[in-house]
Amino acid sequence: MGISAPLVFVPRRRSRLARLGDAMARHRGLIAGVQWGVVLVYGVLVSAPAFLPLPGEHARILDNLTRFAQFLFWGLWWPGVIVSVMLFGRVWCGVLCPEGTLTEWASQRGLGRTIPRWMRWPGWPLAGFLGTTLYGQLIGIYAYPKPVLLILGGSTAAAISVGLVFGRGKRVWCRYLCPVTGVFALLARLSPFHFWTDRAAWKRFPHRAPPVDCPPLLNVSVLSSGAQCHQCGRCSGYRDAISLRWRWPGSEILAAGPQDIGRFEIALLLYGALGFALGAFQWKLVPDFVASKQHVAKWLVAHRILWPFDDSVPWWLLKHYPSVADVFTWLDGAWIAAWIIAHALLLGGIAQLCLVGAGRLLHSDWEKLALGLIPLAGVSLFLGLSLTSLALLRAEDVAFTWAPTVRMALLSLAVAGTLALGTSLIRQARAGIWRSLLAGVLYAAAVALPVWLWVRA
Repeated sequence: MGISAPLVFVPRRRSRLARLGDAMARHRGLIAGVQWGVVLVYGVLVSAPAFLPLPGEHARILDNLTRFAQFLFWGLWWPGVIVSVMLFGRVWCGVLCPEGTLTEWASQRGLGRTIPRWMRWPGWPLAGFLGTTLYGQLIGIYAYPKPVLLILGGSTAAAISVGLVFGRGKRVWCRYLCPVTGVFALLARLSPFHFWTDRAAWKRFPHRAPPVDCPPLLNVSVLSSGAQCHQCGRCSGYRDAISLRWRWPGSEILAAGPQDIGRFEIALLLYGALGFALGAFQWKLVPDFVASKQHVAKWLVAHRILWPFDDSVPWWLLKHYPSVADVFTWLDGAWIAAWIIAHALLLGGIAQLCLVGAGRLLHSDWEKLALGLIPLAGVSLFLGLSLTSLALLRAEDVAFTWAPTVRMALLSLAVAGTLALGTSLIRQARAGIWRSLLAGVLYAAAVALPVWLWVRA
């Protein structure tokens, strides 16, 4: 991977945090070495288990590559990524993500074509997140290595392909098409750390400077949001104006204007991260799912409609592992999809109705109020992914009597952060005490349903 000379112009006085950003710009070679190390480990753990026999009943994490890869991806990797984005911004994207490294490398050697208009459609992150989440549930991505290779490996292949055709050394895939870029952009708004451009210092800089290398194609002259910034550090110190700095968590949400909030972003937050993902995490946990599916099955049998019970479905369409007695029928797949979609429509729809009502009371944009739910969405995603972590460790005979207490503590922290943000957003509207109180009740109602579903689980 080619490394350009760092474009760092260090002023006389820099904070410790700013100097950390400058160090990232200076040590691009070291970061590249880490990136390619992650690519190597990722490639082995994604591909190798798919060609091995399924692990036996007594296989353990430390003596079986498939179990080890499963625990690393779903037990540590993805929960850790969610937490890191909320705490540190998109450092994962800029420093560690193997797909980002590979698509940028391919783009440096590819055709360099102009990014087409259809690729810039802002709905791709929503479509990608919903599609990969549902497909992963249907083919058993958390439990089996072939689905991992198909979905994660397929995503990586797509990232490389996009890099080979579009952009000139940039991360076009990451900016527009990555299935999780939209979720990361939401969560990064909470981060207390971000790269920021001092406009006055930018204008004062007396020398001509070469263009800065920004992989996600941002206009660094007005850099203030952490949503799309990959925190790679390459621009740190540029024109004595860009630096890594601390900010109050959630301050970007409070400062957001209408131009900073996209309708697809809000749909991803309400219907995707809160609704769709929660349904995907919880369908295995609730008795209502099994009871409702049995009711449908009885109706089908009574009407002699038997084809939905066929389980001879390829593994890449529905989970099919008869050697371990784990197969889905067409009915299973259809009911899982219906359950998850119903969760998305119910939770997202109720939240939107409550927020629209609150916005009208405040004479304010309801979409900005919706951003206040990001802490709850982030913790919900972490809790859902941690269910796999706990399940894998229980198979290792590790007891977690404290897990429910920790879950409630994290959920309480998320609710507190969400309500604090909501209160600040309502105060910004200056709508009068009674309107503000009624808006607060509606906002709290939008929070209540996903919280209740987690408490019940």
